[in-house]
Amino acid sequence: MKSQLKNNWKLFLLASLTLGLAPFNPPHILGKIQWILGGNAFDQEKGMQFMDWFDVLLHGSPWVLLIISLLLNLSTVLTKKGQN
Repeated sequence: MKSQLKNNWKLFLLASLTLGLAPFNPPHILGKIQWILGGNAFDQEKGMQFMDWFDVLLHGSPWVLLIISLLLNLSTVLTKKGQN
């Protein structure tokens, strides 16, 4: 599993730039993050519904996978430098 996360960074980058940013003007994920950080996501009247949370999961997961992959690759590079 760790090697798959590490080796598929190109796929995660492509998914982040397409699905992660769709629709492109403005990206859904930015609006949802602003909604969550603004504190209105948990409001009773105008809070986020199930579909909004699903959007966060759908548009945010490629970014999370890309960050994990990049961190794993970075740790490998730093470990190899430390051994030399």
